[in-house]
Amino acid sequence: MPECSWAGIDELVREYHDHEWGRPVHDDDRLFEMLSLEIFQAGLRWTLILQRRDAFREAFAQFKVAQVARYNEDTIDRLVGDSRIIRNRRKITAVVQNARVIVKLHENNVSFDEFVWQHKPPVVNHWQTSDEVPQAPATAKALAHRLKQAGFVFVGPVVCYSFMQAVGIVNDHLVGCPARG
Repeated sequence: MPECSWAGIDELVREYHDHEWGRPVHDDDRLFEMLSLEIFQAGLRWTLILQRRDAFREAFAQFKVAQVARYNEDTIDRLVGDSRIIRNRRKITAVVQNARVIVKLHENNVSFDEFVWQHKPPVVNHWQTSDEVPQAPATAKALAHRLKQAGFVFVGPVVCYSFMQAVGIVNDHLVGCPARG
């Protein structure tokens, strides 16, 4: 059976593809982790992010939204100096800002899960090849717009679509991929 072409890059990527990517996620901290990792991945290889995932989890308090929302400039400065993660100040600051926005959602009795899961059930696409998969369809542009209106940063349509794919809002496993489910 054919599988998604990017899944064969290495064992770490294959494991992620086979057991995580495209599976519906509804836990706010886990959704926050995946959005944050997609932000860090922008312009880089996903393999690099997966290789540093444990360090990201340690640096960002296991992606516990409430804890990351309390990070201050000193914490951000420390993270910029942490060679185990991607030391991009703009991305680090975006993750902290986004945690603060999720806390505000919680204060208004809205979960991050409710906020991002507008498309229920998940959209299941029927792509035959990786070339057919769009980078930023209208649904990703709409989510990016909503996130930005709420105060999220570094959430353009491409980051949003990768996030939607990762957390199962969209199932873009190719037709015939064993992980398609």
